[in-house]
Amino acid sequence: MHLTSHTSSNGVTQHRFTLDGVPGVLWQPDGSALGARPLVLLGHGGGKHKLGPGVVERAHRCVTRYGWAAVSLDAPGHGERERTAQDERFATETGELLAAGRPISAWVARHSAALAERAVPEWRAVLDALDKAGGGLGPVGYWGLSLGSVIGIPLVAAEPRIAVAVFGLTGHASQLEAARRVGVPVRFVLQWDDELVPRESALAVYGALGSAERTLHANPGGHLAVPDFELDSSERFLLRKLGTRARAVD
Repeated sequence: MHLTSHTSSNGVTQHRFTLDGVPGVLWQPDGSALGARPLVLLGHGGGKHKLGPGVVERAHRCVTRYGWAAVSLDAPGHGERERTAQDERFATETGELLAAGRPISAWVARHSAALAERAVPEWRAVLDALDKAGGGLGPVGYWGLSLGSVIGIPLVAAEPRIAVAVFGLTGHASQLEAARRVGVPVRFVLQWDDELVPRESALAVYGALGSAERTLHANPGGHLAVPDFELDSSERFLLRKLGTRARAVD
């Protein structure tokens, strides 16, 4: 893992890094070591990136409210990463479908599944690097909606170090097999009037989850209308599973 820069603000140190060409960001309390501190992996949505406002705000809350560390990566074709020919073709054809007023949910789901195949090994490599650098990892959680869930579901299914997850705003038949292999506690967020994800498809993914402990939180509104209280509640769900580590321990 190659650190490219670091800044500090309001008690939060932000480290930018690359690992095998994949750019990411790690946030942790000022002056602290990673050690056994809880770590939250933050997956961003489609068309966004590791330093999008929502990701940065959530990362700072993870650090300042709960004493956790947080990390986010640019998904393939997003942020600072170069787009492949497939990525460019997807952007062009998505624009054409939208302009024609045609549905895009199935098209987006297929492309996102291909991104997940590339992203899962990258996330696991970052966990390996942080484990080595910190002398071991504390409890690990995952938080990601939309594209963050498309990547997160197969990641959590494959990665035994992740102990709890928040998913949502996603649903496609291609996700069912990985969902069945998810066994950790899950909070699943659904927007009842989601224009990008058919309700039945999202419910099918939720129903397929292999987790004995899972809850569905549905709210009215479209894909981007998740209420703030729902986002706050999902963080408290992670808190109940991950616990905290006070700064005084460092």
